Amino acid sequence: QVQLVESGGGLVQPGGSLRLSCAASGSILSINTMGWYRQAPGKQRELVASITRGGSRNYVASVKDRFTISRDNLRNTAVLQMNSLKPEDTAVYYCNADIRSPSGIGWFDKGYWGQGTQVTVSS
Repeated sequence: QVQLVESGGGLVQPGGSLRLSCAASGSILSINTMGWYRQAPGKQRELVASITRGGSRNYVASVKDRFTISRDNLRNTAVLQMNSLKPEDTAVYYCNADIRSPSGIGWFDKGYWGQGTQVTVSS
């Protein structure tokens, strides 16, 4: 069993900052890519930022230079530091991870989602 638990959402004024954390636990051999997605009301879920095990980062254009994704491979955690927040950043943010788990004498890969955390940017 694998779980992803997010924390750090909340209400912040435009221009403010928030820090989202994601912790993976359970039967884990390794984690490949970790990412943060968001879904605003009436919109499709979109990838905000991702980071590979080796540290390669990818950002959606709208958050470049404002958001930073990082991870700790030993602790199986990922963090999204969000600065200069805008009202259009308001959404539910979800952590996603591609996780390798043991299975018998082998292993399997599966993508997991966290439960989501609300981020609201409003004055």
